[in-house]
Amino acid sequence: MDQNFFNKIRILDGGMGQELLARGMEPNGTLWSANALLQEKYHQLLLDTHQDFIKAGAEVIVTTTFTTRKSRLRDNNVFDKYEYLNKKAGEIAQKAKENYPNVLVAGGLPPQNFTYKADNSADDEMRENFNSQAKLLNPYIDFFYFDVLSSVREFKIAVESIKEFNKPYLLGAHISEGNHLPSGEKITKIINDIEHYKLMGIILSCVSPENFELNLEEIKNLGIPFGFKLNAFIKTNSKPNYNDAYKKHKTGNPNEFLGVRKDLTPEKMLEFAKKFKDAGATIIGGCCETTPLHIKAFSTLK
Repeated sequence: MDQNFFNKIRILDGGMGQELLARGMEPNGTLWSANALLQEKYHQLLLDTHQDFIKAGAEVIVTTTFTTRKSRLRDNNVFDKYEYLNKKAGEIAQKAKENYPNVLVAGGLPPQNFTYKADNSADDEMRENFNSQAKLLNPYIDFFYFDVLSSVREFKIAVESIKEFNKPYLLGAHISEGNHLPSGEKITKIINDIEHYKLMGIILSCVSPENFELNLEEIKNLGIPFGFKLNAFIKTNSKPNYNDAYKKHKTGNPNEFLGVRKDLTPEKMLEFAKKFKDAGATIIGGCCETTPLHIKAFSTLK
């Protein structure tokens, strides 16, 4: 695996969880995309969705492991499926790679506790959580992708937890609003305060185009490949985690409590992406509510 892969423009996939729901997968608690792994009847749908992103131009697909973390599975009373779900995500991603050999598979390692909020778990617990999920994904992937982490501490522990696998990694930091991580720290500290090895680049993940633009200069000045996975949610800071929102709203579809922007068509999202590419971004992809049509538009920037 070439550690310099992102030195030139590369296209990532889009929002798997929301796309699966849009294609007919039924919500199941707060399992979100993990429901496509849990229920065999959705396995083909998941494979087809991976492959539709590839056909649209994605050069990298991310394993559907954002909600196969231990805490989320415990909350949904399926913790006994932890090993099965993570391995199945790797297997289905690998099947897509078999059909499209040039695509790379990124092992998605999500925040191990809350989403859009810094994790205050003990260091050892967090390290074990990251490591155990990485160990299950390792046989199926080309590199690791830390997906929507919210603090420097989380990144530091996550990076340490995968050293034994000797694979490169991409950092995916989240900023809900303004120019600080949910922990209150600046993006720059993710690079300056951590001893990195095999670092491929950094992106802002699950952020609005406007928020990425607000942080463009800082991320550009880090001196490493950078980019984004843009979302089309109205907000990402209304709730500290999906479980709280689920209890209040009684829906397993995040767009029903985070809202969906109707203005971010593929054409409009492409305008933002082109602006960021012209500023030096080489890692271009989508997150929640970005479809294969958005990725097809992004692929014209190659």
